[in-house]
Parts: sequence; structure tokens; C-alpha cells
Amino acid sequence: MRRFKAIVLFSVALAFAASAQSGREVNQGANQTAEPQSSHSPGPAREIGGGVGTAGLGAAKGAGHIGEGAAKGAGDIVTLHPIKGTTNIVKGTAEGGKDVTVGAAKGTGKIVKGIGKAFRRIF
Repeated sequence: MRRFKAIVLFSVALAFAASAQSGREVNQGANQTAEPQSSHSPGPAREIGGGVGTAGLGAAKGAGHIGEGAAKGAGDIVTLHPIKGTTNIVKGTAEGGKDVTVGAAKGTGKIVKGIGKAFRRIF
């Protein structure tokens, strides 16, 4: 009987300690989410890679608009609408040129920023 009481008392103490510890972990998790996130800028390799991706995206969008304008223009010329066809070709070329230029400019900016970060780390 004495042994049984000791086991019950030990089990109650263990359960109490376990419940107290689990309550602290929940509170710590709530405190961690309430802390502000630190702003961490990407490294030079990620910056350069992002710039290359942006330049490639601009070129792809530009090629798509040029192709779309050419296809619409060709379809209009075939259906005997030469003015509308020419307008579509010029419009597609202009939109494509704009997309290529914007993508190249943004991409070059990101690449230069990444190179600057790399040189800052070296020196």
C-alpha cells in the first residue's frame, strides 16, 4: 500500500510538472510571433540572379508582344485590312520594345546593386 501511494504521488507530481512546462512553451511561442521581423537584404548572388531573371522576363514579354502584334497584323493583312494590320504590327513592336527596355533597365539595376554588394564584402 505504501508503494502504491508513492507511485500515485510521483505520477501526480510528474503530471503537474509536465503541464507547467507545456504552458511555458505555448507562451514562448506567442512571444516569438509578436516580435518584429528583422529586415534582411538578399546577398549579392541573389541580387545578381534576380537581375538576370528580370532582364530575361522583360525580353520574354517583349518577344511575346512582338509575336502577338505580328500575328494579328498578318491575320488582318490576309483578310484585306492592311491599315489595321500595319497598326497591329507597329503596336506589337512598340509594346515589345518597351518591355525589353524596361526589363533590361530593371535587370541591369539589380545586377549593379549585387555587384556593389559583392565589392563591399571584399573591401
